[in-house]
Amino acid sequence: MHLPRILISVSLSTVLLGLIGCAPTAIVGPAANTVRVTHNEPGAECQFLGDVTGSQGDFLFGSITGNANLETGARNDLKNKAAAMGGNRVYLLTERAGQTGSDKRLEQTNVTLSGNVYRCP
Repeated sequence: MHLPRILISVSLSTVLLGLIGCAPTAIVGPAANTVRVTHNEPGAECQFLGDVTGSQGDFLFGSITGNANLETGARNDLKNKAAAMGGNRVYLLTERAGQTGSDKRLEQTNVTLSGNVYRCP
């Protein structure tokens, strides 16, 4: 008699985990909210702090996650990591979108952004 309840619980848990996997990485804390991502290298008034890489997606959930969520999640991951380093500006160096599939059907499954972190006044 308990078997149907267990199956329902497992099914609901699986669906919820799948939906969570589709959501973009969130901004964590107020410092990450102030980080700006730019294609322009900051000037001499900014201090270089290091390199950072942000990503969203994988072969399992990436194919059911919208491209906009993959991009937003990767950007938010980048901002979170830059803020943790004490930075407020990221000079974007690379943007990569990974694809998984076969010759007949390729899907974007992840996005990776890499850049240099700076602390600017």
